[in-house]
Amino acid sequence: MIVWINGAFGAGKTSTARELTGLLPDATLYDPETVGEALRLLLPRERLDEVADYQDLPSWRRLVVDTAAALLAEVGGVLVVPMTLLRQEYRDEIFGALAARRIPVRHVLLAPEETILRSRAATVGGRSWSQAHFSSYREALGWLASDAHVIDNGALTARETARCVAEALRSDKVALCDIVQTPEPTAETVAAGVLLFDDHDRVLLVDPTYKPGWEFPGGVVEAGEAPARAGVREVAEELGVVLDQPPGLLVIDWEPPCSPAYGGLRLIFDGGRLSPEAAARVRLPGPELRAWRFVTEAEAAGLLPRHRFERLRWALRARERATVLNLEAGVPVGAA
Repeated sequence: MIVWINGAFGAGKTSTARELTGLLPDATLYDPETVGEALRLLLPRERLDEVADYQDLPSWRRLVVDTAAALLAEVGGVLVVPMTLLRQEYRDEIFGALAARRIPVRHVLLAPEETILRSRAATVGGRSWSQAHFSSYREALGWLASDAHVIDNGALTARETARCVAEALRSDKVALCDIVQTPEPTAETVAAGVLLFDDHDRVLLVDPTYKPGWEFPGGVVEAGEAPARAGVREVAEELGVVLDQPPGLLVIDWEPPCSPAYGGLRLIFDGGRLSPEAAARVRLPGPELRAWRFVTEAEAAGLLPRHRFERLRWALRARERATVLNLEAGVPVGAA
């Protein structure tokens, strides 16, 4: 199990984590800062200069998970992880990858008053850094407060805070993170996505809890399952929408392997229009999807990761032309 102690700079995460490892049986301190320090030594300066924070490096987020899994395999027990995570998409990516490895996470937020935080941070980083950090923290508080068990430790010592965390863990006040456990693939996969439209030809996108970025409804095709039927199944499971007939194919896209992902075939189907009444009946599975919305193509460009947007863009062109397009890594091949 992992106990992830979150909070702004100056919240007392590391000192609390050190105290907590002495209160929990078989607990080990794991600070992902060490992963960032290693990457500063290993990566070229040009790459480091491209990001404002090492958390923006995909390699950091991947290695945080890999290192946690390796430590738990080595020592077992509980990992206590003091680390600020203010970007929800990074939380989704890291916690989702841990869930895929069947590693449960309990999320704690240390949240003293901002005046206390600012006084602790006053001598570190300078005013501009401090202002930017606390602006990000305030923006993140909404989702953090609903995702984590919140402890106001403004008047507490690190030892007292650790005791509060330990008691909350023992009494199950710190719930397991409610996030889908999607097994990591071990080979190339076939996935089916389904595009659903409203009366204005806007396309429906969903916001997964377990990975960054928005997505189309859909998922991995199971062994022995027809891809179109997989799309129908996923739409029913994810949205509660039952399609009357198998959707028509729009795009076949070959996604190349990119470590640690294996890639594979990605098929996009046309699920047709949802009436306003059908859209009103959409229901999301809490552990898997956070939200859904109809968006224009331009709006989708700001929500989807680039490779998914390219897939959507060509799927919309295929729908306009009443044809099927064959893509490789999001680029049409053959007749387009």
